[in-house]
Amino acid sequence: MDRRLVIVAGAALTLLASGCADTGGTSAAPTPSASHRVTVSSPAFTDGGTIPRRFTCDGEDISPPLAFSGVPASATTLAVVAEDPDAPHGTFTHWLLWNAPARRTTWPAGQAPRTATQGRNGFQKTGYGGPCPPKGAAPHHYVFSVYATDRALNLPATATPDDLRRALTGHPLASGTLTGRYGR
Repeated sequence: MDRRLVIVAGAALTLLASGCADTGGTSAAPTPSASHRVTVSSPAFTDGGTIPRRFTCDGEDISPPLAFSGVPASATTLAVVAEDPDAPHGTFTHWLLWNAPARRTTWPAGQAPRTATQGRNGFQKTGYGGPCPPKGAAPHHYVFSVYATDRALNLPATATPDDLRRALTGHPLASGTLTGRYGR
C-alpha cells in the first residue's frame, strides 16, 4: 500500500511540475539576473515611433541602425530578438541574432556584427526580415529586445526563438527594448 502511494504521489508531482512549465509553446522572455537596463535606440526612429519604409518589406528590407548604452562591463555578448506581437497568427519573429560583441555599441543599417550568428526568421530566411503587416491593417508594433549575456550561446543557426530564450535563461545581465510601429 505504501509503495503505491509513493508511486501515485510521484506521478502527481511530475504532472504538476510539467503543467507549471507549459507555456503554450512559447517561452517567456528571460529575466536579467540583475536590475540593469540596456537602453536600445535607433537614429532611424524613436521608441514608439514609426519605422521608416527603408527597413520594411516595402523598402530595402534591411535592419535598422541600432545603438546600445548601459551594457554591463561584465557582459560577453549581445542577443537580439525582433518580433511582431500583433501578427494575425500569433507573435511573428523578424530577427534572431546572438553572440554579437558586447563592446560594440552601434550597428549600422543593414549590418549585423560579423561574429554574430543570425537565426531563421518567421519568413524562413536567415537574418533580418522587415515589418510587413497585412495591407489595410492597423499599424503593428515591432519589439527589438536586446539581452546582454554573461557567456557566448552555443546554438545552431536553425535555432528558434524559444531555443534562444531557453539558452538565455539565467544568463542575461541586462536587457532592454525598442519598439517601432509600421502599417501599410
